[in-house]
Amino acid sequence: MTILTPTEATQTRQRNEQRIFEAAECIFASHGYRGASVQAIAEEAGLPKSNVLYYVGSKRRLYVALLERMMARWNAMLDDISVEDDPAEVLEAFIHSKMELTRTHPQGSRLFAAEILQGAPFLQDYLRGELREWVQVRAEVFRQWADQGLMDPVDPVWLIFLIWSSTQHYADFEAQILGITDREALNEADYGRITAFLCRVILQGCGVTRRPEAALIEREGVKASR
Repeated sequence: MTILTPTEATQTRQRNEQRIFEAAECIFASHGYRGASVQAIAEEAGLPKSNVLYYVGSKRRLYVALLERMMARWNAMLDDISVEDDPAEVLEAFIHSKMELTRTHPQGSRLFAAEILQGAPFLQDYLRGELREWVQVRAEVFRQWADQGLMDPVDPVWLIFLIWSSTQHYADFEAQILGITDREALNEADYGRITAFLCRVILQGCGVTRRPEAALIEREGVKASR
């Protein structure tokens, strides 16, 4: 019997949990909560069913943890913002990160959308608790930026909803987009153009301006590159 060191045991657990979450995202997205089974997730992850249950407890706990994990991943770029930050840099980075996750993890976005369309039966506590508090804290930063004249006094909660919905649209409604544009798939260059478009429309629409020092640094960077 091989005895793992504490470090090795932690690394093994992290690897297995990652495999379980990736498998769960695929199975839940394909079959929904009711149609998915722990056995199918275990087979997709290449682990015994008993291991999956050991790490996550139950199908319900895994499903909720997966959805919360996706939301945390989507919103990570706004976790540490403060009123001293440059709003243009923060919002551009947020849109870029959301679009990149839409490109690389479309199934997760569709799974979350399906849960919300069903009335979020498994996420009510999270939406009304942790996520509501998260939005309120970021909204207050946005309000202070508006007070400083760095952006228009738009409703910050609606702005967060706008960024969420506009970026996730390209995963949730991919079939519509591909049908209308007569494409088989969007490539990395397409996502780059979409991201630039959303940054321009959202930032200009909200009257976002760079802090003087940030604008100066940007201008100097442009000069240096010429």
